[in-house]
Amino acid sequence: MIQILEGTVFIENKELFLKKIKEISSGKNLAIQAFDADKLVGKEHLTFAIGKALDSFKNGTNIANDLAKEIMLYAAGTRQINRAVKIGVHDGWNNIAIVAVGDIIDLSVFEITPRNVLEYSGSKKSTLMDIFNITHEEIEAAGAHKIQELVLERVALVDVMK
Repeated sequence: MIQILEGTVFIENKELFLKKIKEISSGKNLAIQAFDADKLVGKEHLTFAIGKALDSFKNGTNIANDLAKEIMLYAAGTRQINRAVKIGVHDGWNNIAIVAVGDIIDLSVFEITPRNVLEYSGSKKSTLMDIFNITHEEIEAAGAHKIQELVLERVALVDVMK
């Protein structure tokens, strides 16, 4: 089962928030990952990354030792965890997307105010270009309206980088 909750939340202490995620998923058939929704291009981005991560574990080609980290790597379009964490949550107000894969869980424990924050908007463009190394030349060639496809291409290319 895949669950995605999007909205806003104030994170007083990122490390404690991430520790809570680990505690909730520990010892269960459950992977939970939190993302800064401002650094994603929509639910398709997450579901594509989740599918790629699940496939990598099924095929034995996974990079990370747990599914939550593997999802983060694919969503960030990289093999390097230090680059992938850039799309994670931070202290303060977050537009957030929580992903849970496996057992069903009540995601309300994260006290997120539901809001549509995942979908792409032009305000995300420069951040996405930076995180996913999308050049101005690519934007000129493909068109600014193709940024979502360019991000998904980066997710797909993680398999090629292996």
